[in-house]
Amino acid sequence: MNTREKVTAFKTKHNNGFIQTEIDMLLKDYPDIDMDKFHMALLGVTCLEIDNETIFYHCDIIYAIRCGIENKSLSNK
Repeated sequence: MNTREKVTAFKTKHNNGFIQTEIDMLLKDYPDIDMDKFHMALLGVTCLEIDNETIFYHCDIIYAIRCGIENKSLSNK
């Protein structure tokens, strides 16, 4: 299963996207991910808040994981 399939198939509390605990669970599938690259890819993304929880959209998580596993940054997409 590729990254897009894993992220879209992941059962989330909110249909709109991921809360932090769900991101943490998802990232267990990527033990060698560069977390600095992952976090840098999420800087400045649009999020929403539901019940005091920050929700990250699926597309942003896909992109951040790809940056982390492919050693990419925002400047070398």
